[in-house]
Amino acid sequence: MSISIPKNMQAIRLEEENGELQVHELPVPTPGPGEVLVQMAASTINPSDIGFLYSTSGYSNRKLPVTPGIEGSGTVVAAGSGFLPNFLIGKRVACTRAGTRDGTWAHFLLTKASLCSPLKRDISFESGATLVVNPMTVLAFFEIIEKGGHAAFVNTAAASQLGRMLVRIANKKGIPLINIVRRQEQADLLQSLGAEYVLVSTEADFDQRLRELAHRLNATFFLEAISGEFTQRLIDASPKGSVILLYSNLSQSPARINPNSLWYFDRRVEGFILSTWAPKQGLLKILRLTRQVQKLAHTDLITTFQERIPFTSVQEGLELYQKNMTAGKILLVIDPDEISINE
Repeated sequence: MSISIPKNMQAIRLEEENGELQVHELPVPTPGPGEVLVQMAASTINPSDIGFLYSTSGYSNRKLPVTPGIEGSGTVVAAGSGFLPNFLIGKRVACTRAGTRDGTWAHFLLTKASLCSPLKRDISFESGATLVVNPMTVLAFFEIIEKGGHAAFVNTAAASQLGRMLVRIANKKGIPLINIVRRQEQADLLQSLGAEYVLVSTEADFDQRLRELAHRLNATFFLEAISGEFTQRLIDASPKGSVILLYSNLSQSPARINPNSLWYFDRRVEGFILSTWAPKQGLLKILRLTRQVQKLAHTDLITTFQERIPFTSVQEGLELYQKNMTAGKILLVIDPDEISINE
């Protein structure tokens, strides 16, 4: 493959804590051993991106200034030494940022070759930009649920893109899922997707209904995306022997937990982040899950978008996304020759 790689590129930068995102011109990085350079086509905004920007959890070791962006899609245009990097040259890939280094909101991404997955012919750059964070997390959750022998499970913030994926896969596998949302219109949305059990957390009898339903279904696995005081409410509703898995922090507040409610009922609280879970699974399992993700990309693991905007307008996109995450993700178009932008 022959491509002219420029010396400089546009990239989004976070310069200071809680600062606005800005467009900067930076040198195009050069890949080292085991690394590749991806010419980006698209990226997206995830709740985990918001956590990264505001350092709400898990990212306290990031260095500023930094280019945000966790996942995206593009074409590998240069490679460092090693079989895998050179195998990927010229291939369309889904890709993720390496650790807390500069991310996908730029014309070019320098990342580990092991963090790139070649896209099948029927997977567009648009779909490829969302194939890692939510779909792989959903499949990881079901691996944990099935390995743990949980008969049923609970998910909070259930009207999210990830929540909708959980509904579809749970229905297919026949695993009862209790969905928790904040508004009735979100409940209506999930029920239209086939969700049988949906609870609205703002209703007066929510805590009682959750406890009764969780015990009746023996739902011993709780996916907790909210944190703050809500975590304890889930613990109080959970059957003996339950696991509460914290995987996000949408409230941007520390989880408040009464230890006594854990000790005497054999409950436990654990944390989950995909970048820590995946390396422990082994290459063969990750390859299997990656193939499964692409196979289901147009059906059970599909992502919907509310807007497609130039990536240089990411600050506006971030504000739009935070106002209504239920409406769909924001697709950041980096290469308009590959993906059309909303008029």
